[in-house]
Amino acid sequence: MQTPVNKNASLKAGELLNYLSETAGKAIITGQHTQTNPMEEIAYIERHTGKQPKLRGFELLSYSPNINYSDATKECLTEIDENRGTLETAMRWAKETDGIATFTFHWFSPLGGRDKSFYAKNTDFDAARVLVDNTPEREAFFHDIDSIAGQLEPFCKADIPILWRPFHESDGRWFWWGAKGAEAARELYKLMFRRYTDIHRLNNLLWVWNCNVPEGYPGDEYVDIISVDVYLSKYRATDYAQEYRKLIDATSTNKTAALAEVGYIPDIGLLEQSRIPWAYYMTWSKEFCIGEQYNSVSSLKQMYDSSYAITAKKLL
Repeated sequence: MQTPVNKNASLKAGELLNYLSETAGKAIITGQHTQTNPMEEIAYIERHTGKQPKLRGFELLSYSPNINYSDATKECLTEIDENRGTLETAMRWAKETDGIATFTFHWFSPLGGRDKSFYAKNTDFDAARVLVDNTPEREAFFHDIDSIAGQLEPFCKADIPILWRPFHESDGRWFWWGAKGAEAARELYKLMFRRYTDIHRLNNLLWVWNCNVPEGYPGDEYVDIISVDVYLSKYRATDYAQEYRKLIDATSTNKTAALAEVGYIPDIGLLEQSRIPWAYYMTWSKEFCIGEQYNSVSSLKQMYDSSYAITAKKLL
């Protein structure tokens, strides 16, 4: 049994964390990211397997308070437009099902930036300056996280637990929050954690850390779930055992572990044999799910037909 790091966590949040911790090593929860309201990935999975994933990922990028519409490509504007209203969709889905919701936030930089400014290459926003008192960067940072807190608050009031995964992939430098290194991202995460738990009292959140380098880990007192994103350059059947060992070596052996994003789904046969204790996996959206550029229909069927896989409306 695992207890949430937020001492005031809601009963349902605690129950979800306990469920995830008990699932790991006994089964794996199927998951799929969606970033548009039609959620075409879910329809694709159901069409080919007759089932739906237990865990569903929702994207918050269009809720970024500082989007530079005047200097954005058509691709960027399309992505923003397709993403509008996803939190309302998430709310309806969560109320109508027994599914697990996880939120990803490709956060357009709080100051400056152009186009998809969650990418470090498109902004000169300095994450390290957030850690300095009385800087414009720090003020903008807190402005944005307070704004997003307002978007998360309805889920708290509705008593819907959310797997909250901020500052993801901070082991890399491609996003602005990781551009100054994992140590800076770690401190940003801690600032958000304190603000969301102490000030906004978002007690429905379970805190997911998404980084596999030791210097980035915030500490056991800030993290409910450790996770990693894995995109293999080409397909190989795997239970992601090597990635699991690297993750726990860099973080903690006391936390539930998850494959927060994958391009290729785990091989369910290998996973059932090895029992690598991943609580869940989440395949990324669009072409990573739809079509067979990454995952074949046969591997999708094997996953969703397996007794080791937990799908929607199926309890361990």
